[in-house]
Amino acid sequence: MAAPVTPAARAEDSEAALNAALADVPELARLLEVDPYLKPYAVDFQRRYKQFSQILNNIGENEGGIDKFSRGYESFGVHRCADGGLYCKEWAPGAEGVFLTGDFNGWNPFSYPYKKLDYGKWKLYIPPKQNKSVLVPHGSKLKVVITSKSGEILYRISPWAKYVVREGANVNYDWLHWDPEHSYEFKHSRPKKPRSLRIYESHVGISSHEGKVASYKHFTCNVLPRIKDLGYNCIQLMAIMEHAYYASFGYQITSFFAASSRYGTPEELKELVDTAHSMGIIVLLDVVHSHASKNSADGLNMFDGTDSCYFHSGPRGTHDLWDSRLFAYSSWEVLRFLLSNLRWWLEEYRFDGFRFDGVTSMLYHHHGMGQGFSGDYSEYFGLQVDEDALTYLMLANHLVHTLYPDSITIAEDVSGMPALCSPISQGGGGFDYRLAMAIPDKWIQLLKEFKDEDWNMGDIVYTLTNRRYLEKCIAYAESHDQALVGDKTVAFWLMDAEMYTNMSVLSPFTPVIDRGIQLHKMIRLITHGLGGEGYLNFMGNEFGHPEWLDFPRKGNNESYHYARRQFHLTDDDLLRYKFLNNFDRDMNRLEERCGWLSAPQAYVSEKHEGNKIIAFERAGLLFIFNFHPSKSYTDYRVGTAFRTFKIVLDSDAAEYGGHQRLDHSTDFFSEAFEHNGRPYSLLVNYFSSTNGIDLNNVENAVVNYQME
Repeated sequence: MAAPVTPAARAEDSEAALNAALADVPELARLLEVDPYLKPYAVDFQRRYKQFSQILNNIGENEGGIDKFSRGYESFGVHRCADGGLYCKEWAPGAEGVFLTGDFNGWNPFSYPYKKLDYGKWKLYIPPKQNKSVLVPHGSKLKVVITSKSGEILYRISPWAKYVVREGANVNYDWLHWDPEHSYEFKHSRPKKPRSLRIYESHVGISSHEGKVASYKHFTCNVLPRIKDLGYNCIQLMAIMEHAYYASFGYQITSFFAASSRYGTPEELKELVDTAHSMGIIVLLDVVHSHASKNSADGLNMFDGTDSCYFHSGPRGTHDLWDSRLFAYSSWEVLRFLLSNLRWWLEEYRFDGFRFDGVTSMLYHHHGMGQGFSGDYSEYFGLQVDEDALTYLMLANHLVHTLYPDSITIAEDVSGMPALCSPISQGGGGFDYRLAMAIPDKWIQLLKEFKDEDWNMGDIVYTLTNRRYLEKCIAYAESHDQALVGDKTVAFWLMDAEMYTNMSVLSPFTPVIDRGIQLHKMIRLITHGLGGEGYLNFMGNEFGHPEWLDFPRKGNNESYHYARRQFHLTDDDLLRYKFLNNFDRDMNRLEERCGWLSAPQAYVSEKHEGNKIIAFERAGLLFIFNFHPSKSYTDYRVGTAFRTFKIVLDSDAAEYGGHQRLDHSTDFFSEAFEHNGRPYSLLVNYFSSTNGIDLNNVENAVVNYQME
């Protein structure tokens, strides 16, 4: 019988394991210094980092480095050669035979067979015509023909196809060979990485007020100028990677290298990105590498006749909730495909980075389903973590930031995995930001479940400030998730049906509309100022878009009525939407001037439950919010570290639909009177609750700027 292990021996082994981890992971000591509670998991960070390093080294030894490895789109798919011939390459390990067919050969399925290579690869060279012209001209329809081991003949779209279209009443997409004589030439360089990130989350197809699918051209000409005027310096484009089902919101990808043809051509998307760059706006792509559509006729699924190929075989390869396929991230060719996909969007379209969708699903074998994530660190380590997927994300961030150091990556992770936004050298995931997904949930909970007088100031502050030190967050009051049918936007929770009847400036304020307009501004400002190191807004929500979002589908008789954005409402001087739009614009412009998103986290000096007051300082600004439903205050004392002030943003100003009860020409001076732990304090001479009608609602968020 073995002798029992003594506590001293266990401690010695633990210390040895920690030292080994510190030796293997270059900057792990820094991570553990910032968060000592991660020390028991040092071996997990060591294992993750070693797996990342090993794969990176293997890529170097076998592929000539990640730079070459991530250029898969240069050889896979179909390419015109310098001599006018065609070079074709596919990975189909489960296929018995591979062929190319299309317009060019009268759809003869077997006249152009690929040659089988090692590791499941197939290649084909088609010489040019006798007059040296290309055999497959631009716009030709093509298909890859797969003969499976069971004898089936399958017509497939290449996983590397760069343009696919749905014509007429066709159910499936067709693959068009995209090889224009003159491709778009970019005229503008990429803007520098902004110090503060203010993101306008956008969907091209719904960007018109008309009931139709809007175009890249429409977005470029009509929406980009609005985004610039509103003060956003970043656009996050959704639903660009081709998806056969429009109502999937772009999250059931069928062709990963194809820009969605329903909005226009690849060249028109390039013009959109280039025009944004000319305005100093960076553009992020909403990239979906967490899963793929189950479509086989025009998707990746069953490409070579097997259920494996790009995905896990069997139950592990299917997401039960999303009814989609899950990538096998440990597969060499899947890594090539996904990393090359990122590089394609960076280089061909000049995107400036990515928002990775569904990261929680990738990180865990349980995909986050049925998990509450209490914050216990044991939830983020151990067998429930899919470390192959995590390694892929580390490789992706390494590639993106190596190619373009100013690139930005954002993780959509609801779990809060520690170190996901820490450098890879510390054993982290390498993301720049994560979405602060608890914040919109908190606002919806307050609006849905609590009376105004029952709002808890401490709970609001906790939710807005509860983020990991040195891991950046993108704060938002609502995104596209809250705009979807079945949910309500913040504006709808606040004002509901009265948005249809009482938004005219010719009619007096009703209590509901007044409360709604004032709270809409305050919720956005406190989220912007306190909630993170970046800010996000979904298109139209800045002015309280009056309707939810619902794509055409059988359930609504294929209607486009709710799949649009009514920007024209903000241009009508007789409607109150302009007030919310003006406030959003000036809030962003003030942030550009003062830079609170890039400043250290705020110092919260007051969260008074009885008075419903929140006050905090950040970036030389003093923010004061009165959330009380009925009380206004005179000579309200607020603690501060600053001496001289001037009002620079006031939600009660006339241009924002307020009641102009503050004098903006007055300078304010603090006195050497300690209050709430601050060395100085000042008296705010009038601090109102609400709308001047019955004082039973909410009003007045004031930002005071420190004078030099």
